[in-house]
Amino acid sequence: MTALGTSDLDVFPLSFGGNVFGWTADRDTSFAILDAFVAGGGDFVDSADVYSAWAPGNSGGESETIIGQWLASRRPDGVVVATKVSKHPDFRGLSASNVRAGAEASLRRLGVEAIDLYYAHAEDPDTPLEETVAAFGALVTDGLIRYPAISNFSAENTREWVRIARELGVAEPVAVQPRYNLVDRTIERDLVPVADELGLAVVPYSALASGFLTGKYRSSDPAGQASPRAGTAASYATAEGLAIIAALEEAASAHDVSVASAALGWLRAKGTVPIASASRVEQVDGLLAGARLELSADEIASLDAASDAYAATKV
Repeated sequence: MTALGTSDLDVFPLSFGGNVFGWTADRDTSFAILDAFVAGGGDFVDSADVYSAWAPGNSGGESETIIGQWLASRRPDGVVVATKVSKHPDFRGLSASNVRAGAEASLRRLGVEAIDLYYAHAEDPDTPLEETVAAFGALVTDGLIRYPAISNFSAENTREWVRIARELGVAEPVAVQPRYNLVDRTIERDLVPVADELGLAVVPYSALASGFLTGKYRSSDPAGQASPRAGTAASYATAEGLAIIAALEEAASAHDVSVASAALGWLRAKGTVPIASASRVEQVDGLLAGARLELSADEIASLDAASDAYAATKV
């Protein structure tokens, strides 16, 4: 188990990404996936109020609704639920009114008394940060959320959020959620040091780089791939990108796990609690294995080297 920053949230070191619920996984499949995740030891589920407004026929909130229905049906003990605000079509931005209205709508869909971890989903240049920080603090004071968190914020604005929270005397964030994986390590230069300094958990999304780090995509041509993420994944399939897959395969073979498990194991070795999702029940075991994998120092160094070589081509 892993403590999330300075909070009392002690979780299995992998968060299940609920962006698939109501999008690539229907209600019954979503229930089965969540059942398998919890049966395997998982207890941390991530969502957002906007999931999955982009899918035909959806308007946002579908993921939270399915999670809420599952929680009501199963009544599992100790499941930590995270969600986010600022991108739902009805609650765009981080004004105080949006933050509260978004939280209230998420609470109704999730059917919980309080949201365990509530993220500001993205920076809002149109709203003073002081207003947003105070709004999140008020949600904690009023019992709507347990802890604030930040997603997609720069290192500078992460530090500024904490400074303002301390100045106002309101609850500080306990976690940051950035993009981070073996093909995108930019946060190591700035956000990771700030998170370490401020005691913030790093809960990265895109842990498997849109599926590329599962080893499924070996061609830069996405043609013929049914996945909605195929185009993004295929863009990583350069010679240097495929060298990362080769290093993952070597580590995975040594531990008798999948390539995806090895990619998640690397993120765990970096001290993070990664988010990963699956659209099929049979994929869940591989995610859980990644959270338990202990890579050797040599394996981590090999993956770092392959990742550095890939990054050098993007400069």
